Amino acid sequence: MQRRFHVAAATLLAAGALLIGRGNVVRGADPADAAVAHIHGAGDNKDKITGTATFTPADGGVKVVVEVKGLTPGKHGIHIHEKPDLSKPDLTSAGPHFNPTGHKHGGPDGEHHAGDLGNLEAGPDGSAHLEETVKGLSIAGAKDGVIGHSVIIHEKEDDLKSDPAGNSGKRIAGGAIEAQKAEK
Repeated sequence: MQRRFHVAAATLLAAGALLIGRGNVVRGADPADAAVAHIHGAGDNKDKITGTATFTPADGGVKVVVEVKGLTPGKHGIHIHEKPDLSKPDLTSAGPHFNPTGHKHGGPDGEHHAGDLGNLEAGPDGSAHLEETVKGLSIAGAKDGVIGHSVIIHEKEDDLKSDPAGNSGKRIAGGAIEAQKAEK
């Protein structure tokens, strides 16, 4: 009897830990509703850059809206990267661009990796806004879903052609993409 109690208790604890680790799912959110990445600077930019990237379903893809502050004025490449791991100061732990279909690097309008979002342009005050619909992505799809990846901002402009990363320089900010209940 006591052994069955311990097995049942261990099973409940493991199930609870699994649910807690799933974040918003525990609170009743449908992970397919939307996704968000809270962007923070890395390395020398650690306390300088902040922002958000939101992902919502759109016709044939995903609407991406990015708001960032603290960038140097000018264009900065922005991409979805393979992993949500932002543990290294240079953000190389995020891996390469998200590219489930094996395409060459490019801009959002031609052939491109699924993770190629183009460029953000920061004004004189360091603020940038990007809003676009990216075809070929989903929120939580098994192959093309953005959840479980990361958004990375680079120090320089993406040339939209050089493989594999558009010659956009160091990774200066990033955020892990997580499920979020869409605002109604």
